[in-house]
Amino acid sequence: MDKLISLFVFSALSQIVVSHVHTEASFRANIELVSEHSRIFSGERARLRCSIPDVHRSNWTYLWFRGSEELSQTGEELNLWNTKVQESGKYYCQGTRNTKVGKIRTQQSLPVELKVDGGWAILQVPRHPQLVGSTLEVTCRVRGNPRLEEIILYKDGVEVMRQNGHKPDFYLTNLSLEDLGVYSCRASWDVRRQTLSVTSAGTHVQILEVLSQPILEIIPNYDTQLKRMKLTCHVQYNAPAPAPPIDFYFYKNNRRLGPATSDNYNLVKQTPGLYSCKARVPQLDLSKSSEPKNFGLRATGNFPPAASLPRFPNLSSHQPIQFTPVKSTPSQGPPLKTSQPVPTTLLTTDQVFNSATTQNQANPFEEPGDMSGDSADSL
Repeated sequence: MDKLISLFVFSALSQIVVSHVHTEASFRANIELVSEHSRIFSGERARLRCSIPDVHRSNWTYLWFRGSEELSQTGEELNLWNTKVQESGKYYCQGTRNTKVGKIRTQQSLPVELKVDGGWAILQVPRHPQLVGSTLEVTCRVRGNPRLEEIILYKDGVEVMRQNGHKPDFYLTNLSLEDLGVYSCRASWDVRRQTLSVTSAGTHVQILEVLSQPILEIIPNYDTQLKRMKLTCHVQYNAPAPAPPIDFYFYKNNRRLGPATSDNYNLVKQTPGLYSCKARVPQLDLSKSSEPKNFGLRATGNFPPAASLPRFPNLSSHQPIQFTPVKSTPSQGPPLKTSQPVPTTLLTTDQVFNSATTQNQANPFEEPGDMSGDSADSL
């Protein structure tokens, strides 16, 4: 009987241990590109670092992945020497350690994309999206750093800027959403009375509004006891920290429902009407209004039927919110040219590299200082 009990206990303990093998910790590994640029020439070096947000500072082993392939390195840093075009891809890392109940792994990090270019020219752009109104700096790099005579910048295949080769950097000032696109550069230099020209692969430039247009979500029967519904104003706010505060305003039939609030939601009586919201950043002089949304009104020429919108997650004060900036006056800068198409002249040399490609809608409601709206519907 004792042998049976011992066997049962051993079996139960084995099941407990097995059930905890390869469990994931509740936190995610973080990956960082230590190198300055994510697009490099073949033969250059790239370095990535992995970190685990563990306050107990446990001893972790680091796993590295390129796509779904697990790499042999296990250190905190991943060093890629004399890179090859084939090493382009999305890189991930993950932490693992042994415990008394088995091996524990963190969640896999978000990816970092590395592009190894086997060509002659690279247009280097910032890794992170740029904001409307800011200045974008891009650099046209040529393998071997020859003395350049002329550099041309293209957007979506059309020339936008040209300058002599002594300054390979271009500056696009006062960015707008119209500057979104795929950029490339063409560089020329002279060697033994021969002009050589190379064109880089295209690189996508992302530009974000500081404040996006809000979307109003209406949740009926949110408080059935008091017959109230919930109005939520969904926006994205991309201002760098410390970001100025945002004020939210809610409207029914063009009349404001109470004063401004720092919360992006409001509970109001559930009554038919045309509802909307506005987000405003006073310090940046930015504001944006949502499209009016019909709730409980018959469809007429003035009031279109309410559109069904997808549910959005609730936003907290710690989550990013977005706004649409007032269009500023373009600052002084080099004039843009939009006439010459991309040349197709390629480098002619005996050495060959494997090229790798790699509103503010006029608010119909009163301004924030105008408190003429009836707040009786707001509880």
